[in-house]
Parts: sequence; C-alpha cells; structure tokens
Amino acid sequence: MAVRPIVLYGDPVLREKAAPVGKIDRTIKNLVADMIATLKHANGLGLAAPQVGESFRIFIIDISALDLTESVRVFINPEILETSGEVVMEEGCLSFPGIYQKVQRAERVRVRATSLEGKEFTLSVSGMLARAILHEYDHLEGKLFIDFISPVSRALLSGKLRKLAATAQL
Repeated sequence: MAVRPIVLYGDPVLREKAAPVGKIDRTIKNLVADMIATLKHANGLGLAAPQVGESFRIFIIDISALDLTESVRVFINPEILETSGEVVMEEGCLSFPGIYQKVQRAERVRVRATSLEGKEFTLSVSGMLARAILHEYDHLEGKLFIDFISPVSRALLSGKLRKLAATAQL
C-alpha cells in the first residue's frame, strides 16, 4: 500500500471517461490498496482511480469519519440505476484543494457495482453516502464538481482554477 499523489484540476486524466475493469487481478487489488492508503492520508471521503492517474472505473468511499458504523466501500464498474430527490450541499474535492462550492445533487441513489472480491452488489442509499457515490461516479465519466456550479460561482473561482491548472501542468 503506497500513498500516491492526487491528480489536480487541469490534468487531462480528470476529463477522460474511465475504462471498465476487465479482471480483478493483483494489479487492480494493488491499485485499490494504494487508493485506500491515499484517501486515508488525505483525510477524504472518496477517491476515484482517475484522481491517482489511473483511468479505470473504480472508486472508493469512506464516510467512517461521519458514521462510525461505516468502513471503506469499493465500487468497481459502477452503474447508477436510479436517482431521486434533490438537495444542495457544499462539496469539496481532493483534486481541488481548498475549494468548496454548493452543488445540487440527487438525494437518493441506487447503484450496482462489483466488489473487490468480484461479487456484484446493488445499494440504495441517501444522504452523504449518496452524494459521495454521485461525486465519485462523475469522476469516472470525466465530470468534475465545478461543472455543476453556477456560472457566477465559476467566474469567481476562475483565478484559483487557473492557478490550480498551472500547478497540475508542472
């Protein structure tokens, strides 16, 4: 398990549609282990493979800081089956350090994915877990949370975003 650098806004991998995982082999298991170490090190709630430079359809969520009954959840080749409701909450993203914005998302989500053990599962959730799933799923589609903020908010962030993108190019 190695802590990997988190890809910052401006890196093209964040805008790519991630490739499906074919076989859950040692390489994929090592990637997930590295993602877990990276997420814990960054004190985040979720992390998608593109955020560590790997364009695979994998994300992890760990909301144990908010709910002690939770542990790290792994989603491989996830599909959003259904969403409902709407709620606006402030969001941040590890690829946008220090930037937080109000984002409207579905309140509830039903998702199907494969676990690290290769078992398919379906999950229907609401609240912060639903928001995190939708946020991380967007990363696999090449979408970023700033794509969902108002043009005015985006204009106000333009300087910070340019600076971040310049850092990502180094």
